[in-house]
Amino acid sequence: MRNLYAFGAGGLFGIGLWVSGMTDTRKVIGWLDIFGDWDPTLAFVLGGAVGVMFVAWRIAAGRAAPALGGDFPEAPEPRLGRNLVLGSILFGMGWGLAGLCPGPAMASLSWGGGGGLLFLVAMLAGMLAAPPVRARLATEG
Repeated sequence: MRNLYAFGAGGLFGIGLWVSGMTDTRKVIGWLDIFGDWDPTLAFVLGGAVGVMFVAWRIAAGRAAPALGGDFPEAPEPRLGRNLVLGSILFGMGWGLAGLCPGPAMASLSWGGGGGLLFLVAMLAGMLAAPPVRARLATEG
């Protein structure tokens, strides 16, 4: 049953990305082009997402356990560390260059296109490379 809910939530997320235009790389790059042809519509998508998650986290804070079982994840480290800063920079660079991030990259596979597939392969390679790089940085630290 838990997998069915996860599938439904993922499908709803993908539909939301498509409806909001977040699978269109031109729209995302337009949001980042503040000195050119700026497209502010991503601010509304972001605002909607933040609002929904604010309510969801407030509801979750009052629960002892998730509704579908298991445990809540631990709270993230509150301080800014090297991993967070470096990861944010790399994420932003990829987002700015390609106009995609992980969710829209997955959703863009449904309509095809070699660019989206190439981005997804590169993203997965980066995800596989991250743990050994993180471990090496930690030992040099």
